[in-house]
Amino acid sequence: MIKLLNARFVERCPASEPVLTNPTKQELSARKRAAKYAKILEEQETLEQRVVEAAAPPEALRFLLLTQTEPAAEGKDETSSPIVAPGEKRKHDALESGTEYGATDEPVVLWRANFEEFIRRLRHKACIENVKTRLDDGAVTVLKAMLEATRSTEKKVKTENSVPLSLSSIYEEVIKSEDGRNITFDRVRASLIQLSCPPFVIAANESYSIDFKKIIEMAQNEEVESIVLKRYGKDAYRMFRLLSNSSHLLETDKIADAAFVEKKETPKILYKLWKDDYLQMEKLQVTGAKRLTQFLLWKVNKKLLREHVLDEMFHASLNLSQRVAFELEQEQELLNIPRDKRLSRLRKVRLLLESSQMKLDDAIMLFHDF
Repeated sequence: MIKLLNARFVERCPASEPVLTNPTKQELSARKRAAKYAKILEEQETLEQRVVEAAAPPEALRFLLLTQTEPAAEGKDETSSPIVAPGEKRKHDALESGTEYGATDEPVVLWRANFEEFIRRLRHKACIENVKTRLDDGAVTVLKAMLEATRSTEKKVKTENSVPLSLSSIYEEVIKSEDGRNITFDRVRASLIQLSCPPFVIAANESYSIDFKKIIEMAQNEEVESIVLKRYGKDAYRMFRLLSNSSHLLETDKIADAAFVEKKETPKILYKLWKDDYLQMEKLQVTGAKRLTQFLLWKVNKKLLREHVLDEMFHASLNLSQRVAFELEQEQELLNIPRDKRLSRLRKVRLLLESSQMKLDDAIMLFHDF
């Protein structure tokens, strides 16, 4: 239990009956000053948010395990039990049995799995895997050390940036690990320069912080690009990648020239992507000397696209689950096939479908939880 608490995989349950208190005048005035200083509009907290906040245990107690160290009172054995009148014997026995099974006046601490910590660890693992495909082992070791050093300071799963660390703090954390035991100070500095371009790590004032948002976005972009490649082909992949990396609208002919695609095929491919909600299209009409000319402009709206891809993944996950159930039901009907062959076929089908389900679950977490 202590190991689970130290790793933050287990936490105290929220209070079953939280008490809501109204903020004092000083707290209200402090909030207004902070909102005015930051030039933001403070949204009113809902009742549900207030209840959740009030029920949450304090951070100092959230992962604290209190052990009973007081020794049992001396002289309390079977022979030292008090003399009870015959009419009160049943009541005395009930009290003793209640104490034996934990029905005491002392508050009982309830524990639950801390799913937030599990998701955070999986998010860190996804960041490491994404960086590993681009940079060398030294940079990956430095990133692992930074994640380990800043994990306890993350207040929420979808943290955009980690707390900043100095170069010396990062080096001290690196040499603690088995992979970084022989890494030199200069090698850590060089790895941080590598991590800064692309900006997986943000450097400012001799300190470094992890850009979680950038790493996750790059992983999401790669996932969408792989879907486009498998579904629409190489030409569509090149055009989609061009638009995804572009920050403005592009005209059809310019896309064809930049992606090296035939101009006759370009509108057809772009229209397919637009029809399936992978692109956005805008029409631009230009009045010339003699006639009206219409241009089609294209772009990728990444926010809407990620929501659309996630929706497709949920549907695909449902279809896979239904397919597994169908195969199990179908197997019971194929009685004319020998049992060994039926089991072998079922094993192969389930292995294929369940491996696909696991890959799909990883992709869903990338878009939904990370």
